[in-house]
Amino acid sequence: MFREGLALLLAHEFPHWQLQQAGSLEQAAARLDDDPGIGLVVLDLSLPDSAGLATLTRLRARAPGPRYVVLSASDDPELVVGAIDQGAAGFVPKSSQTGAMLSAMRAVLDGGVVLPSSFCDAASAPPRTATEALGVSPRQADVLRLLIEGKSNKAISRDLGIAESTVKTHLETLYRKLDATSRTQAVVAAARLGLRLGA
Repeated sequence: MFREGLALLLAHEFPHWQLQQAGSLEQAAARLDDDPGIGLVVLDLSLPDSAGLATLTRLRARAPGPRYVVLSASDDPELVVGAIDQGAAGFVPKSSQTGAMLSAMRAVLDGGVVLPSSFCDAASAPPRTATEALGVSPRQADVLRLLIEGKSNKAISRDLGIAESTVKTHLETLYRKLDATSRTQAVVAAARLGLRLGA
């Protein structure tokens, strides 16, 4: 019922979207296999054939290309951080107001990171680019964007056509600017700053 309601809401708000629904992890994987052009996956962590973060891990392993927004009845900090650590670009509690859910979808599609309000108050801040907020180069902003998409150093290197050692150097700079010591901390810090990292 929740899925049907969310689909109606998204279809009304984003009439140009082509929405597909799946009631299980197996169905979602099949849809992603059939349509590799899917750009956004809104994923409930409680499915009949999978539950918890394993749901996100398994689906991203099968289809790493789309951006993922996790929906969950829980906004436990460990679960939120775990989802970001597994490559989600957003985490939206099911208890969120309709407007907050729609804003989350827009923000993720615009290259942002969305976390529950308990993590940050970036929703009230105007969106800023990484170069504005952090004083980093456009290439470092590209690295941060791909990091937020959950890509490995090797994948970032391949996507940007730069050496893996250069990716590591850029990440060191970004970690320093974001006061982070890990990939997950960097993504959370980017969300707190309200960064928008569109391609």
